[in-house]
Amino acid sequence: MPDDPTLPEPPETPETPGQPLQGVAASDGAPPDPVPTPTDPVPTDAVQAGPPPGRAMVGAQQLALGVMVFLAALLLLLGATRILVRGGIGAGPSPSLAIAGSGGPPSPTPAPSASAGSTAGGSATSGGSAVPSGSTTPSESSTPTADPVLVGAGDIGDCGTNGDEATAALLDGIDGTVFTAGDDAYPSGTAVDFQKCYDPSWGRHKARTRPAAGNHDWESQGLAGYLAYYGAAGQGAGGTSWYSYDLGTWHIVVLDSNCDKVGCGADSPQGTWLAADLAASHSTCSLAIFHHPRFTSGEHGNDPVVDAFWRPLYAAGVDVIVNGHDHDYERFAPQDPDGKVDTKRGIREFVVGTGGTTLRGFQKTVANSEVRLSNSWGVLKFTLHGGSYDVEFIAAGNDFRDRGTAEKCH
Repeated sequence: MPDDPTLPEPPETPETPGQPLQGVAASDGAPPDPVPTPTDPVPTDAVQAGPPPGRAMVGAQQLALGVMVFLAALLLLLGATRILVRGGIGAGPSPSLAIAGSGGPPSPTPAPSASAGSTAGGSATSGGSAVPSGSTTPSESSTPTADPVLVGAGDIGDCGTNGDEATAALLDGIDGTVFTAGDDAYPSGTAVDFQKCYDPSWGRHKARTRPAAGNHDWESQGLAGYLAYYGAAGQGAGGTSWYSYDLGTWHIVVLDSNCDKVGCGADSPQGTWLAADLAASHSTCSLAIFHHPRFTSGEHGNDPVVDAFWRPLYAAGVDVIVNGHDHDYERFAPQDPDGKVDTKRGIREFVVGTGGTTLRGFQKTVANSEVRLSNSWGVLKFTLHGGSYDVEFIAAGNDFRDRGTAEKCH
């Protein structure tokens, strides 16, 4: 397009921030000033005058902008850190057991849980559940104000697996009273079985353990190996294999479900003792432990014989029953002795035969089974509050977790 002679000449534009630097074509198409070379001496007045005013302004503004960006980034970082700390990033609160599911990533090792254990020794009750003096009883925690913890499993010591070592390692990081749910030493519960297959692992927690007897424990001359190993900590008044004790505000009942050996009916010595013990207890919350499960999806199937335990326990308002025998983990919805869901007075049953012996699969899923696991050893941990409880199954070497909080005791 030819130049229009009527248009005035454009004024000379001074160098401003954003104008192309030397060596880059200007926006008006004019060639840039030549860059001085060794053959082109720099004028003396240029050296004395310093850089052009526009370039100094660019440098100052770029420096100021950089400082502002740095400060803004620092403030954002500090703010994010405060949010993380105040927000407590991590596992959220456990859901109610009414809706609890499995899963949730575990910590690499279980976090220690403080336990009172102040009454774990099993003081005498009017039900006749005294632990003889001089017995080996669970040790007390150094934090007596914390809610007590009860943790353990059944089907434990087996020289043919390393499962008991894995679950004992879990116990190493959990304070509180340790329970067993029977079949503590394989294959036959002899003194040798206890010394070789149980003591090297769970034996280091013996001083805080309250056991229950299983059918394998009875294979050794009438429970002789079991009784000799645990002493008074595994016996009730008169040397019985059933007893009870209080743990915090909770009443814990330990029964012997080898009914062909000791009798379980209402008119048997154990049945008579159980009725008296439950009647004498004034605890709002209670939990029972014995080996054979009334309801199970495992290999052995439902055991109607221990209905003799379920009916008085249900009538007394017991909240939880813990069993072993089937080598798996299973949680049930609250139910009555007939296996019907009862959300008001039902007993929640846990099968936790995952202490260390060989694991087994499930045969069929029975009614009211909520969660099942058959490929990992583990322990079941209860934190016993005044009026409710938290529960968590902790697997060994596996990211499975089943946990929740019961709303309240019966």
